[in-house]
Formats: sequence, C-alpha cells, structure tokens
Amino acid sequence: MYNTHFGFTNTPFSLAPDTGQFVNLQGHQECFDLLVYALSTGEGFVKIIGDVGTGKTILCRKLIRYLEQPSRKKKGKKRKSPFKPVYIPNPLLSPIGLLRAIAHELGVLASDETELDALIKQVSDEMLVLADQDQSVVVIIDEAQALPEETLESLRLVTNLETETRKLVQVVLFGQTELESTLNKHEFRQLKQRITFSYQLEPLSQSSTEQYLNVRTMKVGFTGEPLFRGAAAKKMFMYSGGVPRLINVLAHKALLSAYSDGRKKVTAGDVKKAWQDGRSENSGINRGWLIAFTFLALIAAAISWAKWFGGLAGGAL
Repeated sequence: MYNTHFGFTNTPFSLAPDTGQFVNLQGHQECFDLLVYALSTGEGFVKIIGDVGTGKTILCRKLIRYLEQPSRKKKGKKRKSPFKPVYIPNPLLSPIGLLRAIAHELGVLASDETELDALIKQVSDEMLVLADQDQSVVVIIDEAQALPEETLESLRLVTNLETETRKLVQVVLFGQTELESTLNKHEFRQLKQRITFSYQLEPLSQSSTEQYLNVRTMKVGFTGEPLFRGAAAKKMFMYSGGVPRLINVLAHKALLSAYSDGRKKVTAGDVKKAWQDGRSENSGINRGWLIAFTFLALIAAAISWAKWFGGLAGGAL
C-alpha cells in the first residue's frame, strides 16, 4: 500500500522470515558465526535459545541457505555443498515419526510399516553414502521446545550414527526458553552433555533497534534520510522492547500512519498510534470474550431462575 509512496521495492517489515532482509546486528551475526564454526568442526550439536520473536526462524532459514551453497574448488569449479541440511519445521513427532521425517528429507524410500530398527539402518546407510561423497548431514529443528520428551531422547540416539573417524549427523536445535528447562531435567543429562555450542538470543538494544529499522528500509531500495530516527526510534524501542517481530508489526503500522497523512517521515506520534492500535485490538478481543462470557452467564442464570421458580410452583401445587 505504501511502497510506492516511500520508494520501496518490497515491504520492509513483513513477518515472513526473508533472509534477503537479514540485518547483521551484533547478536544475530555472532550467533550465525557460531553456527558456521560449530558445524565446520564436524562435532556440532548446537542449541540456539531465544524468546518469542527474537529472530530464531530467520537465523534458521539463513543457516539452511548457507548450508545449501555449493563450495568452490580451484580454477573456479563448483562442487556439492559439504553439508546436507535436513529441516524439521514441525517437531510434534513421535520418535519413529522424527526418523521418518529425516528419512524423507534424505530421499530414503521407507514404507509406513517399516519398523524403527529397519528405518535406522536405512537412514544410516544413506548417511554413509553421503559421507563417501564428503557430505555431512545437518538436522535442523525449529521450535524445538515443542519436541515430545520421548522424541527428544530419541534424537540423542540419532547422533550415535558415526564411523570410526567422523560423525554422520550433526544437530541444531532452535527453541524458546522452555527448551532450556526441559534439557535441565535429570533424564536429559546425557543429551545436554553432547551440546558442544549454545547461544542465547536477546532483544535488541536501543541503538540496534534504530539500526535494524533503517537497514531494513534500505534493503528494499529506500535512499533518503533515515525514516526512523530520534524520538520515533526511541518510541519504537520503548514499545517493542527490542523484539524484532514486534518492531516489524509496529513499523508497518507506523508507516501506514505516515502514508495516510501524506508524509514521508515517520514521527513519534505515528509509532505511538501504531502501539495504541495494537492495544485496542487486544482489548477488543478481550471485550469480545467478556461480552460472550457475560451473555452465557446471563443465560445460565435465567435457566437457573426458571428452574427455581418452576420448583416453587410445583411445591405450591
């Protein structure tokens, strides 16, 4: 709606995890560099923890894009990537369901009737073939806090697949803070000991929030003075708490506010209006539920009164 008005080639604050709009902020770049280093060692069992909206999914997608890139030999010749990424976006799986998902991503043809031991053998054989081709399997699990506990334990067994000289599979877990609580349980001590690298994503600082806002607009072709600066950037940080997902929501609404007034600069008033709009939406939902519950309560009371009066009438007769 406002892209032409501001000279954008694309929407700068979409909630979709567009890796083309990844901003190399210190925390996110440190996390990505850690992931690359951990996997390059061949011993990677990595855990990335972050609260809702702190950027785990876009980091996950950026990692997959990186792992899929072909490497280069001398004289400019390309060869396959040294990694074979296996992406598991929906971790609500049974132990055998997880293994089936890994098998499917590896191109292993297994029927629904294949038992666990046979499936492990098929997956292991395919990983050995890939190892002969100098490819290491990397299982990447998003929303790992949703893994059932028995499936999380089976993941440890998957990491046992190895030859005498190398691991056949590496694992990266992206999860919310609840994952940390699960891993701290006594029964997962063996799994936790295998995690060689970990990183905690934090909300952005005020200066990083301003950088994030203005880099995202430049990535979609904006060339003028920064749209978010001064009081507008401070308000954005204050209302979002530095959480990238909330920044995207508020920035989108603030741009709409400026566009509707015909302005090409975002003010603190636009940001406040965006924040108030979010609050009114939430309170509207709450009011809707309150009205619904009140209506149901009145019906229940009416039925109760009707029964009570009916009882009195019956007693009188």
